[in-house]
Amino acid sequence: MNVHDLIRVLPDIPALRARCRAMAALELLISGKVEYRYFSYDPAWGPEVEAALMNNGSGDEYAILFTPDGVFGRGFDHESWMSPYTNEDMELWPGLVDTLPEVFRPLLAEPAFCDDEVQVATVVFWRESADTAWRAGPVEIPADTDDGTGHLFRVLAAGTAEAYREFAEGYYERALDPAAVRHVWDLHPLTETVLKALNPNLTLARAASLVGRIGYPGGGTT
Repeated sequence: MNVHDLIRVLPDIPALRARCRAMAALELLISGKVEYRYFSYDPAWGPEVEAALMNNGSGDEYAILFTPDGVFGRGFDHESWMSPYTNEDMELWPGLVDTLPEVFRPLLAEPAFCDDEVQVATVVFWRESADTAWRAGPVEIPADTDDGTGHLFRVLAAGTAEAYREFAEGYYERALDPAAVRHVWDLHPLTETVLKALNPNLTLARAASLVGRIGYPGGGTT
């Protein structure tokens, strides 16, 4: 899978936002922690900007920014030959952002996406509010390398509770109840039964507080 494959399978903006929020909620509930999460969601990342984030702790990450103008997504595979660190000028791969709308260009320069002023990305895609499809630049991906889309966005692109459960069981090294995962994936209000199936060490009040911070339906701040 590369960025051109990814933009063909992503859902519309509201559905993508819900999917990202569900992944972040499951991470919070399963781990019980707010630090060092693989998937996270920040509804106040910036002025009028919500962010879905992934960080595997090994140098690979992505950010999907939901803005009033649409959605801007970028990912970085630190081992990809498409990384800016593979060329002397430390520039983004040709074509990656050639057709990026001006409204999203300031996001490329965000300090969170730069390393000593070097813009770091191997995957870039977007969708303006009025668009009917996701878009990417005319980037050509060599046959002997890839842009990292396959492992960066695998769970997001699959878009199912089962795909998330498969990931989480490997990551957390324990079995997870399929019905409980699906309940949260579908953004249903938390119940004691669902919570105990995911994390018996959390109280319902604490769990509601955790997921309430990311805008989960029925979440609270107690």
